[in-house]
Amino acid sequence: MTAAAPGRAPAVDGMDPADDALLRQTQGLLRESLDFAGGGTAVAGRLRLALHTARPEVVAALPGDAATQTAKLAAGLVWLVDHLDQPPLLVGGSARLGAALAACGVPPRGLQFVGAALAEALRAGSPAGEWRQEFELAWRSTWQHVYEWMQVTDQDEPVSWTAVVVSHELRRPDLAVIRLRPYLPMPFRPGQYARIEVNRLPGIWRPYSLAGAPRRDDLVELHVRAKTETGVSGTLVHHTVVGDEVRIGRAEGEMGLPEGPGRNLLMIAGDTGVAPLKALLTELADTGDGRSAVLFWGVRDLAELYDIDEIAEIARLAKRATVVPVVSEGDPGPYASGLVTDAVAAYGEWSRHEVYLAGPPLMLAATSAALHLLGVHPERIHHDAPE
Repeated sequence: MTAAAPGRAPAVDGMDPADDALLRQTQGLLRESLDFAGGGTAVAGRLRLALHTARPEVVAALPGDAATQTAKLAAGLVWLVDHLDQPPLLVGGSARLGAALAACGVPPRGLQFVGAALAEALRAGSPAGEWRQEFELAWRSTWQHVYEWMQVTDQDEPVSWTAVVVSHELRRPDLAVIRLRPYLPMPFRPGQYARIEVNRLPGIWRPYSLAGAPRRDDLVELHVRAKTETGVSGTLVHHTVVGDEVRIGRAEGEMGLPEGPGRNLLMIAGDTGVAPLKALLTELADTGDGRSAVLFWGVRDLAELYDIDEIAEIARLAKRATVVPVVSEGDPGPYASGLVTDAVAAYGEWSRHEVYLAGPPLMLAATSAALHLLGVHPERIHHDAPE
Protein backbone atom coordinates (compact mmCIF):
# COMPACT_ATOMS: atom_id res chain seq x y z
CA MET A 1 0.00 0.00 0.00
CA THR A 2 1.68 3.19 -1.16
CA ALA A 3 0.83 6.61 -2.40
CA ALA A 4 0.61 6.97 -6.17
CA ALA A 5 3.82 7.98 -7.92
CA PRO A 6 4.13 11.60 -9.11
CA GLY A 7 2.19 12.15 -12.31
CA ARG A 8 0.08 9.02 -11.85
CA ALA A 9 -3.59 9.35 -10.98
CA PRO A 10 -4.37 7.63 -7.67
CA ALA A 11 -6.51 4.52 -7.85
CA VAL A 12 -10.07 4.88 -6.57
CA ASP A 13 -9.46 2.30 -3.85
CA GLY A 14 -6.32 4.02 -2.55
CA MET A 15 -4.05 1.25 -3.82
CA ASP A 16 -1.27 1.56 -6.37
CA PRO A 17 -2.21 -1.11 -8.94
CA ALA A 18 1.39 -1.34 -10.08
CA ASP A 19 2.71 -2.25 -6.67
CA ASP A 20 1.77 -5.93 -6.53
CA ALA A 21 5.14 -6.84 -5.04
CA LEU A 22 4.61 -4.58 -2.03
CA LEU A 23 1.13 -5.97 -1.58
CA ARG A 24 2.46 -9.51 -1.46
CA GLN A 25 5.26 -8.45 0.89
CA THR A 26 2.73 -6.82 3.25
CA GLN A 27 0.47 -9.85 3.05
CA GLY A 28 3.40 -12.07 3.98
CA LEU A 29 4.19 -9.91 7.00
CA LEU A 30 0.59 -10.03 8.19
CA ARG A 31 0.36 -13.80 7.77
CA GLU A 32 3.72 -14.44 9.45
CA SER A 33 2.97 -12.19 12.43
CA LEU A 34 -0.52 -13.67 12.84
CA ASP A 35 1.02 -17.15 13.04
CA PHE A 36 3.69 -15.99 15.51
CA ALA A 37 0.98 -14.47 17.73
CA GLY A 38 -0.95 -17.74 18.05
CA GLY A 39 -3.35 -17.56 15.10
CA GLY A 40 -6.57 -15.72 14.38
CA THR A 41 -8.61 -16.95 17.36
CA ALA A 42 -5.94 -16.16 19.95
CA VAL A 43 -5.30 -12.70 18.52
CA ALA A 44 -9.03 -12.01 18.24
CA GLY A 45 -9.52 -12.90 21.90
CA ARG A 46 -6.87 -10.41 23.00
CA LEU A 47 -8.21 -7.79 20.61
CA ARG A 48 -11.77 -8.17 21.90
CA LEU A 49 -10.55 -7.85 25.49
CA ALA A 50 -8.63 -4.69 24.61
CA LEU A 51 -11.67 -3.22 22.83
CA HIS A 52 -13.92 -4.13 25.74
CA THR A 53 -11.57 -2.37 28.14
CA ALA A 54 -11.08 0.75 26.03
CA ARG A 55 -14.53 1.11 24.47
CA PRO A 56 -17.04 -1.20 26.20
CA GLU A 57 -19.96 0.51 24.45
CA VAL A 58 -18.61 -0.63 21.08
CA VAL A 59 -18.44 -4.27 22.12
CA ALA A 60 -21.85 -4.10 23.81
CA ALA A 61 -23.42 -2.92 20.54
CA LEU A 62 -22.33 -6.06 18.68
CA PRO A 63 -24.61 -9.12 18.62
CA GLY A 64 -23.61 -12.36 20.33
CA ASP A 65 -21.71 -13.29 23.45
CA ALA A 66 -17.94 -13.07 23.95
CA ALA A 67 -17.25 -16.35 22.13
CA THR A 68 -19.38 -15.34 19.16
CA GLN A 69 -17.77 -11.91 18.89
CA THR A 70 -14.28 -13.44 19.14
CA ALA A 71 -15.10 -15.91 16.37
CA LYS A 72 -16.30 -13.08 14.13
CA LEU A 73 -13.14 -11.07 14.79
CA ALA A 74 -10.97 -14.12 14.06
CA ALA A 75 -12.76 -14.81 10.79
CA GLY A 76 -12.39 -11.16 9.85
CA LEU A 77 -8.64 -11.13 10.53
CA VAL A 78 -8.07 -14.27 8.48
CA TRP A 79 -10.22 -12.91 5.64
CA LEU A 80 -8.29 -9.65 5.68
CA VAL A 81 -4.93 -11.40 5.37
CA ASP A 82 -6.14 -13.81 2.70
CA HIS A 83 -7.61 -11.04 0.51
CA LEU A 84 -5.01 -8.32 0.95
CA ASP A 85 -3.69 -8.97 -2.57
CA GLN A 86 -7.18 -8.42 -4.08
CA PRO A 87 -7.91 -4.71 -3.55
CA PRO A 88 -11.39 -4.66 -5.17
CA LEU A 89 -12.61 -7.42 -2.86
CA LEU A 90 -10.95 -5.77 0.12
CA VAL A 91 -12.52 -2.39 -0.59
CA GLY A 92 -15.98 -3.89 -1.09
CA GLY A 93 -15.70 -6.04 2.03
CA SER A 94 -14.53 -3.08 4.12
CA ALA A 95 -17.46 -0.96 2.93
CA ARG A 96 -19.92 -3.74 3.80
CA LEU A 97 -18.32 -4.10 7.23
CA GLY A 98 -18.66 -0.37 7.79
CA ALA A 99 -22.35 -0.48 6.85
CA ALA A 100 -22.96 -3.49 9.12
CA LEU A 101 -21.24 -1.84 12.08
CA ALA A 102 -23.18 1.36 11.51
CA ALA A 103 -26.40 -0.70 11.57
CA CYS A 104 -25.28 -2.06 14.95
CA GLY A 105 -24.87 1.51 16.20
CA VAL A 106 -21.08 1.65 15.80
CA PRO A 107 -20.13 4.39 13.30
CA PRO A 108 -16.91 3.44 11.47
CA ARG A 109 -15.37 6.88 12.07
CA GLY A 110 -15.08 5.99 15.76
CA LEU A 111 -12.86 2.96 15.14
CA GLN A 112 -9.55 4.48 14.12
CA PHE A 113 -8.02 3.35 17.44
CA VAL A 114 -8.50 -0.31 16.48
CA GLY A 115 -5.26 -0.36 14.51
CA ALA A 116 -3.15 0.28 17.60
CA ALA A 117 -5.14 -2.25 19.64
CA LEU A 118 -4.72 -4.84 16.89
CA ALA A 119 -0.96 -4.35 16.70
CA GLU A 120 -0.71 -4.67 20.49
CA ALA A 121 -2.83 -7.86 20.49
CA LEU A 122 -0.40 -9.37 17.99
CA ARG A 123 2.74 -8.17 19.76
CA ALA A 124 1.52 -9.44 23.14
CA GLY A 125 1.05 -12.96 21.79
CA SER A 126 4.37 -13.23 19.96
CA PRO A 127 7.32 -15.14 21.43
CA ALA A 128 10.16 -13.07 22.78
CA GLY A 129 12.36 -11.82 19.99
CA GLU A 130 9.90 -12.66 17.19
CA TRP A 131 8.02 -9.36 17.02
CA ARG A 132 9.49 -6.90 14.54
CA GLN A 133 8.77 -3.27 13.87
CA GLU A 134 7.82 -4.07 10.28
CA PHE A 135 4.97 -6.26 11.59
CA GLU A 136 3.50 -3.34 13.49
CA LEU A 137 3.86 -0.97 10.54
CA ALA A 138 2.19 -3.49 8.23
CA TRP A 139 -0.82 -3.94 10.51
CA ARG A 140 -1.23 -0.24 11.29
CA SER A 141 -1.00 0.68 7.61
CA THR A 142 -3.45 -2.05 6.62
CA TRP A 143 -5.98 -1.01 9.25
CA GLN A 144 -5.72 2.64 8.17
CA HIS A 145 -6.78 1.63 4.65
CA VAL A 146 -9.59 -0.58 5.98
CA TYR A 147 -10.72 2.22 8.26
CA GLU A 148 -10.93 4.63 5.32
CA TRP A 149 -12.72 2.11 3.08
CA MET A 150 -15.26 1.31 5.82
CA GLN A 151 -16.56 4.84 5.49
CA VAL A 152 -17.11 4.57 1.72
CA THR A 153 -20.73 3.43 1.44
CA ASP A 154 -23.51 3.96 -1.07
CA GLN A 155 -26.17 5.81 0.88
CA ASP A 156 -28.81 4.88 -1.70
CA GLU A 157 -28.29 1.13 -1.34
CA PRO A 158 -30.20 -0.52 1.54
CA VAL A 159 -28.13 -2.42 4.08
CA SER A 160 -28.31 -6.19 3.70
CA TRP A 161 -26.31 -9.16 4.88
CA THR A 162 -25.11 -12.26 3.06
CA ALA A 163 -25.65 -15.35 5.21
CA VAL A 164 -24.79 -19.02 4.78
CA VAL A 165 -27.22 -21.82 5.59
CA VAL A 166 -25.74 -23.85 8.46
CA SER A 167 -28.71 -26.16 9.09
CA HIS A 168 -31.90 -27.04 7.24
CA GLU A 169 -34.46 -29.27 8.97
CA LEU A 170 -37.64 -30.33 7.19
CA ARG A 171 -39.96 -30.58 10.19
CA ARG A 172 -43.08 -31.18 8.05
CA PRO A 173 -43.46 -31.89 4.33
CA ASP A 174 -44.19 -28.20 3.78
CA LEU A 175 -42.19 -26.59 6.60
CA ALA A 176 -38.51 -26.13 7.37
CA VAL A 177 -36.57 -24.64 10.27
CA ILE A 178 -33.52 -23.00 8.74
CA ARG A 179 -30.55 -21.51 10.56
CA LEU A 180 -28.36 -18.92 8.87
CA ARG A 181 -25.05 -17.39 9.87
CA PRO A 182 -24.46 -13.85 8.52
CA TYR A 183 -20.85 -13.23 7.56
CA LEU A 184 -20.95 -9.77 9.17
CA PRO A 185 -22.56 -8.70 12.46
CA MET A 186 -26.33 -8.37 11.99
CA PRO A 187 -28.27 -6.56 14.70
CA PHE A 188 -31.85 -7.52 15.48
CA ARG A 189 -34.12 -7.63 18.49
CA PRO A 190 -36.18 -10.66 19.50
CA GLY A 191 -39.62 -10.38 17.93
CA GLN A 192 -38.46 -8.64 14.75
CA TYR A 193 -38.61 -9.89 11.17
CA ALA A 194 -36.46 -9.41 8.06
CA ARG A 195 -36.86 -9.80 4.33
CA ILE A 196 -35.03 -12.63 2.59
CA GLU A 197 -33.76 -12.91 -0.99
CA VAL A 198 -32.68 -16.24 -2.52
CA ASN A 199 -30.31 -16.63 -5.46
CA ARG A 200 -32.97 -18.30 -7.62
CA LEU A 201 -35.20 -15.21 -7.47
CA PRO A 202 -33.01 -12.08 -7.49
CA GLY A 203 -34.80 -8.90 -6.55
CA ILE A 204 -37.71 -10.65 -4.82
CA TRP A 205 -37.75 -10.19 -1.03
CA ARG A 206 -40.19 -11.88 1.37
CA PRO A 207 -40.56 -11.21 5.14
CA TYR A 208 -39.89 -13.89 7.76
CA SER A 209 -39.78 -13.66 11.54
CA LEU A 210 -36.40 -14.13 13.23
CA ALA A 211 -36.39 -16.78 15.94
CA GLY A 212 -32.71 -16.54 16.83
CA ALA A 213 -31.00 -15.38 20.02
CA PRO A 214 -28.91 -12.26 19.27
CA ARG A 215 -27.50 -12.13 22.81
CA ARG A 216 -26.14 -15.66 22.59
CA ASP A 217 -24.94 -16.40 19.06
CA ASP A 218 -24.77 -15.09 15.52
CA LEU A 219 -27.40 -17.43 14.09
CA VAL A 220 -30.65 -16.31 12.48
CA GLU A 221 -33.45 -18.87 12.64
CA LEU A 222 -36.32 -18.93 10.15
CA HIS A 223 -39.52 -20.99 10.28
CA VAL A 224 -40.70 -21.23 6.68
CA ARG A 225 -43.92 -22.80 5.44
CA ALA A 226 -44.30 -23.26 1.67
CA LYS A 227 -47.61 -23.65 -0.13
CA THR A 228 -45.83 -24.54 -3.41
CA GLU A 229 -42.30 -25.48 -4.49
CA THR A 230 -41.80 -22.12 -6.18
CA GLY A 231 -41.36 -18.61 -4.85
CA VAL A 232 -39.04 -17.59 -2.02
CA SER A 233 -40.73 -19.85 0.55
CA GLY A 234 -40.78 -22.84 -1.79
CA THR A 235 -37.11 -22.30 -2.59
CA LEU A 236 -36.17 -22.06 1.08
CA VAL A 237 -38.13 -25.20 2.03
CA HIS A 238 -37.59 -27.47 -0.98
CA HIS A 239 -34.49 -26.27 -2.84
CA THR A 240 -32.10 -25.00 -0.18
CA VAL A 241 -29.28 -27.00 1.42
CA VAL A 242 -26.53 -26.41 3.94
CA GLY A 243 -23.86 -24.20 2.38
CA ASP A 244 -26.23 -22.15 0.24
CA GLU A 245 -26.22 -18.39 0.64
CA VAL A 246 -29.15 -15.97 1.01
CA ARG A 247 -29.46 -12.24 1.52
CA ILE A 248 -31.10 -10.77 4.62
CA GLY A 249 -32.46 -7.24 4.78
CA ARG A 250 -32.42 -4.94 7.77
CA ALA A 251 -34.48 -6.18 10.75
CA GLU A 252 -37.91 -4.56 10.99
CA GLY A 253 -40.85 -4.51 13.39
CA GLU A 254 -41.51 -3.19 16.86
CA MET A 255 -42.83 -6.32 18.58
CA GLY A 256 -40.20 -6.43 21.31
CA LEU A 257 -40.44 -6.99 25.02
CA PRO A 258 -41.21 -3.89 27.11
CA GLU A 259 -38.12 -2.60 28.87
CA GLY A 260 -39.72 -2.15 32.28
CA PRO A 261 -40.29 -5.09 34.66
CA GLY A 262 -43.96 -4.17 35.18
CA ARG A 263 -46.56 -6.20 33.31
CA ASN A 264 -46.58 -9.94 32.80
CA LEU A 265 -46.81 -11.32 29.28
CA LEU A 266 -49.39 -13.23 27.26
CA MET A 267 -48.28 -14.63 23.89
CA ILE A 268 -50.60 -16.24 21.33
CA ALA A 269 -49.27 -17.89 18.18
CA GLY A 270 -50.82 -19.55 15.18
CA ASP A 271 -48.81 -21.90 12.94
CA THR A 272 -45.31 -20.49 12.17
CA GLY A 273 -46.26 -17.34 14.09
CA VAL A 274 -44.62 -19.14 16.98
CA ALA A 275 -41.20 -18.09 15.61
CA PRO A 276 -41.07 -14.48 16.91
CA LEU A 277 -42.67 -15.54 20.20
CA LYS A 278 -40.02 -18.24 20.57
CA ALA A 279 -37.49 -15.41 20.21
CA LEU A 280 -39.20 -13.45 22.98
CA LEU A 281 -39.18 -16.50 25.28
CA THR A 282 -35.49 -16.98 24.50
CA GLU A 283 -34.81 -13.39 25.49
CA LEU A 284 -36.58 -13.94 28.81
CA ALA A 285 -34.47 -17.03 29.46
CA ASP A 286 -31.17 -15.46 28.37
CA THR A 287 -31.64 -12.36 30.54
CA GLY A 288 -33.13 -14.10 33.60
CA ASP A 289 -36.21 -11.89 33.32
CA GLY A 290 -38.58 -12.60 36.21
CA ARG A 291 -41.83 -11.65 34.50
CA SER A 292 -44.45 -14.33 34.02
CA ALA A 293 -45.03 -15.35 30.39
CA VAL A 294 -47.64 -17.74 29.01
CA LEU A 295 -47.40 -18.82 25.37
CA PHE A 296 -50.49 -20.35 23.74
CA TRP A 297 -49.70 -22.09 20.45
CA GLY A 298 -52.80 -22.83 18.41
CA VAL A 299 -52.53 -25.55 15.74
CA ARG A 300 -54.91 -27.75 13.78
CA ASP A 301 -53.40 -31.13 14.71
CA LEU A 302 -50.52 -32.65 16.63
CA ALA A 303 -48.31 -32.78 13.52
CA GLU A 304 -48.24 -28.97 13.42
CA LEU A 305 -46.42 -28.76 16.76
CA TYR A 306 -43.17 -28.98 14.80
CA ASP A 307 -41.03 -27.10 17.35
CA ILE A 308 -42.68 -27.97 20.65
CA ASP A 309 -39.69 -29.73 22.22
CA GLU A 310 -37.31 -26.79 21.69
CA ILE A 311 -39.88 -24.23 22.81
CA ALA A 312 -40.76 -26.22 25.91
CA GLU A 313 -37.07 -26.43 26.81
CA ILE A 314 -36.65 -22.67 26.42
CA ALA A 315 -39.67 -22.12 28.68
CA ARG A 316 -38.13 -24.46 31.24
CA LEU A 317 -34.93 -22.39 31.26
CA ALA A 318 -36.86 -19.14 31.77
CA LYS A 319 -37.82 -18.18 35.32
CA ARG A 320 -41.60 -18.04 34.92
CA ALA A 321 -42.66 -19.23 31.47
CA THR A 322 -45.37 -21.69 30.43
CA VAL A 323 -46.21 -23.12 27.01
CA VAL A 324 -49.80 -24.22 26.31
CA PRO A 325 -50.33 -25.99 22.96
CA VAL A 326 -53.95 -25.98 21.78
CA VAL A 327 -55.07 -28.50 19.12
CA SER A 328 -58.29 -27.66 17.27
CA GLU A 329 -58.82 -30.88 15.23
CA GLY A 330 -58.41 -34.58 15.94
CA ASP A 331 -56.69 -36.19 18.90
CA PRO A 332 -55.05 -33.46 21.03
CA GLY A 333 -52.85 -35.95 22.87
CA PRO A 334 -51.67 -34.45 26.18
CA TYR A 335 -52.62 -30.92 25.17
CA ALA A 336 -55.70 -28.71 25.32
CA SER A 337 -58.28 -29.08 22.55
CA GLY A 338 -60.50 -26.54 20.81
CA LEU A 339 -59.94 -22.98 19.65
CA VAL A 340 -56.95 -21.13 21.03
CA THR A 341 -59.11 -18.12 21.93
CA ASP A 342 -61.34 -20.35 24.08
CA ALA A 343 -58.30 -21.78 25.83
CA VAL A 344 -56.99 -18.29 26.53
CA ALA A 345 -60.34 -17.21 27.97
CA ALA A 346 -60.55 -20.29 30.20
CA TYR A 347 -56.95 -20.05 31.44
CA GLY A 348 -57.07 -16.78 33.33
CA GLU A 349 -57.62 -13.04 33.42
CA TRP A 350 -55.45 -11.03 31.03
CA SER A 351 -56.52 -7.40 31.22
CA ARG A 352 -53.33 -6.35 33.03
CA HIS A 353 -50.94 -8.22 30.69
CA GLU A 354 -48.95 -7.12 27.67
CA VAL A 355 -50.17 -9.31 24.81
CA TYR A 356 -48.17 -10.43 21.76
CA LEU A 357 -49.81 -12.04 18.73
CA ALA A 358 -48.25 -13.69 15.68
CA GLY A 359 -49.82 -15.78 12.96
CA PRO A 360 -52.00 -15.64 9.83
CA PRO A 361 -54.03 -12.43 9.25
CA LEU A 362 -57.40 -14.03 10.04
CA MET A 363 -56.02 -15.40 13.29
CA LEU A 364 -54.71 -11.95 14.27
CA ALA A 365 -58.09 -10.33 13.64
CA ALA A 366 -60.11 -13.00 15.46
CA THR A 367 -57.78 -13.14 18.43
CA SER A 368 -57.64 -9.35 18.79
CA ALA A 369 -61.48 -9.22 18.82
CA ALA A 370 -61.65 -11.97 21.44
CA LEU A 371 -59.09 -10.20 23.62
CA HIS A 372 -61.11 -6.98 23.48
CA LEU A 373 -64.09 -8.90 24.83
CA LEU A 374 -61.88 -10.21 27.63
CA GLY A 375 -61.08 -6.66 28.71
CA VAL A 376 -57.62 -6.26 27.17
CA HIS A 377 -57.07 -2.66 26.06
CA PRO A 378 -56.03 -2.35 22.38
CA GLU A 379 -52.85 -0.49 23.39
CA ARG A 380 -51.70 -3.64 25.20
CA ILE A 381 -52.03 -5.87 22.11
CA HIS A 382 -48.89 -6.02 19.95
CA HIS A 383 -48.42 -7.56 16.51
CA ASP A 384 -46.85 -6.63 13.22
CA ALA A 385 -49.11 -5.50 10.40
CA PRO A 386 -49.95 -8.47 8.15
CA GLU A 387 -48.53 -8.42 4.60
